Amino acid sequence: MVIKAYPVGMVRAIDNLNGEEDGDCRAEPHVGLEFDSADDAREFYSLYAKRMGFKIRIGQLYRSRTDGSVSSRRFVCSKEGFQLNSRSGCPAFIRVQRRDSGKWVVDHFQKDHNHDLEPTGKNSPPIMQQKTVIVKNLVADVSHRPKVKLLKEVEGGRPCPSGIINAKRARREGNEGQFKDEPYVGLKFNSASEAYEFYHAYAANKGFRVRIGQLFRSKLDGSITSRRFVCSKEGFQHPSRVGCGAYMRIKREDSGGWVVDRLKKDHNHDIGCQMEVHKKSFDASNKFIEDVGDRLENKDFVTICNGNIVKRCRENHIGSNWYSILFEYFQSKQADDTGFFYAVEVNNGKCMSIFWADGRSRYSCSQFGDAIVLDTSYKNSLYLVPFATFVGVNHHKQPVLLACALIADESKESYTWLFKTWLRAMSGRHPLSIIADQDKAIQQAIAEVFPGTHHRFSFWQIKAKEKEFLSLMDNAFKCEYENCILKSQTADEFDTAWNALLNRYGLKENVWLTDMYEKRASWVPLYLRGTFFAGMSLNESIEPFFGTVVNAQTPVSEFVSRYERGLERHREGERNEDFNSFNLQAFLQTKEPVEEQCRRLYTLTVFKIFQKELLQSYSYLGYKIYEEGATSRYLVRKCGNDYDKNMVTLCASNLNVSCSCQMFEFEGVLCRHVLRVLQILDVREIPSRYILHRWTRNAEYGIVRDVESGGISQEPRALMLWSLRETASKYIEAGSASHEKYKLAYEIMREGGRKLCWQR
Repeated sequence: MVIKAYPVGMVRAIDNLNGEEDGDCRAEPHVGLEFDSADDAREFYSLYAKRMGFKIRIGQLYRSRTDGSVSSRRFVCSKEGFQLNSRSGCPAFIRVQRRDSGKWVVDHFQKDHNHDLEPTGKNSPPIMQQKTVIVKNLVADVSHRPKVKLLKEVEGGRPCPSGIINAKRARREGNEGQFKDEPYVGLKFNSASEAYEFYHAYAANKGFRVRIGQLFRSKLDGSITSRRFVCSKEGFQHPSRVGCGAYMRIKREDSGGWVVDRLKKDHNHDIGCQMEVHKKSFDASNKFIEDVGDRLENKDFVTICNGNIVKRCRENHIGSNWYSILFEYFQSKQADDTGFFYAVEVNNGKCMSIFWADGRSRYSCSQFGDAIVLDTSYKNSLYLVPFATFVGVNHHKQPVLLACALIADESKESYTWLFKTWLRAMSGRHPLSIIADQDKAIQQAIAEVFPGTHHRFSFWQIKAKEKEFLSLMDNAFKCEYENCILKSQTADEFDTAWNALLNRYGLKENVWLTDMYEKRASWVPLYLRGTFFAGMSLNESIEPFFGTVVNAQTPVSEFVSRYERGLERHREGERNEDFNSFNLQAFLQTKEPVEEQCRRLYTLTVFKIFQKELLQSYSYLGYKIYEEGATSRYLVRKCGNDYDKNMVTLCASNLNVSCSCQMFEFEGVLCRHVLRVLQILDVREIPSRYILHRWTRNAEYGIVRDVESGGISQEPRALMLWSLRETASKYIEAGSASHEKYKLAYEIMREGGRKLCWQR
């Protein structure tokens, strides 16, 4: 069966004029199905996907070893892989292979999905619709790995004829400061992005368009070693292509920079008018982000106009209509909420990033701002608006919103402003820990603004990088790698296992492994367990606070209403848990006084965590192995399991205790090993320092106590301020419910004022 190509600009979806379905378009993919071109196969699979209720992406491609031409392609479900929270690792795909006849044949087909589909109606009317003519996907000839991503299309404005280039400087060696608008062998760039944008601007000046061509990877670590940027008329896969041989190839140097090592300027076709070609290509152009392992750099944005370099300010990815709508919303909120805070970054007179937090969020930060998540997942797709959230964990182990932002760009300047604004809004509250992406700009901003904060990399990002690297290795390496990461108990054990792994597989010079070892304190569980993260799992991705209700694709017209609905849903859940904690009691399962003590203090959710540890403690044995003065050490191991053992150190004079598992340091709840030692010593009540106020039922009310919490580091005055402000807001809300309650509330306030001596 051969699927015929239709004219450019036309999509034949369903031909049902005679009441019968077109066999080509209604057919399901199957092994042996033939197409005239790979593009036809993609169009066919896209129509099939639309009918079945899913979306597709261009997957991996394979090239001939003899001439480098594309020999097969994969088109996959959009939920393939795990690089984004929205993806589920769906296995559905088709693969087409080019035959000697020039036809493309389906040689692999996986139909089943691991997620729900949303099929369109079966009785759809016949359509023969006109499709907007667009530039072909620039990554059509690029191995579709998670490292190569597309950014949104450039919209609005009238760029200079040569376009906008994100570049540092392109110089000849020994000729500093002289910019060249002609490529040549030996031309150097700081990044592959910079080289692509330079060639794009050069092409616009000359009157042709470019595509991203072939890339090559290192056999050692899989990193990209060279790239080709080609004329858009390279190859013969489309009737508009004429096999043009013009291209520029760049090669990565040991220093991390890129240099042009091959270049061909001659075209086998006429090149068009500079202005006309530029406008068509640049308005629909795509930019790419290179290998996530390559270090992202802060870029200077410059405009090239007729060969002249004009420095520009930072780019802003927020549409101007967002500012007016949000400012109107902020002003209305301030009228009702005296604690509402917002700030706008202004750069050269232009509005850039926006930060906001209502009074409830700012109060929550005073109680639960010790461990936070900065979710900037908008960067991982073609989102319209760069929406970001600061999220903490409340006393019920629920996510709680602390602040929101729209971030103008992904520069260090934007993130530095964001974190400094956080400090202004949150009374100088420095988090103990923060979970955020590994991007260099974020790392630098955290180090500058939160110098004592432990930065932990996002789990999904680490897993995506590991998957990319481990796909090149055999199963034996994968097993040893995971054992090294997950089972090492001390820094010495980790170093020994890591070095043995590198030596055994000859990977001592591997760039990615070297970089990850240097950053081990930000992703290896061993180095994270000693920092308070409110128990946020090391082995799972953290779900976005708003889920699918609000994300960076939400239209500006719906953003505020969706935002408030999502926020209210979470706060209603918190109120329900508050009610349960004060009105319900968990069953006691032992006669231990410590169980009754913790049931009285903890919220239901946290008490269940403690109760589980208490019950597990009975299956452990404890042996005193060291004693000097008041300090003793106990070896605590599980009955019948010599591998499950930990060391507990205790000072008898003040009952200071610590365990090698570091559960208390990480989660703020005592572990089974410590509880076993306390049972041996007949300690009948847990010292107050090991009952963190943030996990108690009273945490919501912000009662300031003179305790060593271990999880809070903030000025007492700020805590008292937020506690009183939140209590007062609830008092005012209750007092304004009726005239009788108003009079009662007013008299109570007058009496309180006399006692505080602020009223005569």
